[in-house]
Amino acid sequence: MNRAKSICVYTLLFLVGGLVYCAMELIYRGRTHPSMFIAGGLSLVFLYIIAAKSRVPAWKKWIIGGAVITTIEFITGAVVNIVLGLGVWDYYGMAMNFMGQISLGFSLLWVLLSIPTVWLLERLGNRLSRRDWA
Repeated sequence: MNRAKSICVYTLLFLVGGLVYCAMELIYRGRTHPSMFIAGGLSLVFLYIIAAKSRVPAWKKWIIGGAVITTIEFITGAVVNIVLGLGVWDYYGMAMNFMGQISLGFSLLWVLLSIPTVWLLERLGNRLSRRDWA
């Protein structure tokens, strides 16, 4: 895949990831924040790299995907909630949380959501790597 195609693919993945993450928040919480668009976009780009570019077994991709999303969630929360004090979310009331920014429950959810996402992104990567793709 040439550079221009790569830029288009990663930009599209970022936009789709941002929209899907915000849509999930709107469905679950009834509200979202622009920072969630960035977190969702970055998450999908990294999941694509994990799914389409790495040669590890699928179950490892799911776990790595959940860990990557959790890490992005933590960094976003540290900046948005702790440094900027915007209070976009607060997991202090949840069991097994870390600094109120991430929780074991959501980390497990990210692993579960990584399963179908990795499957789809593997297929996308296979399709995009074909020579006859225009």
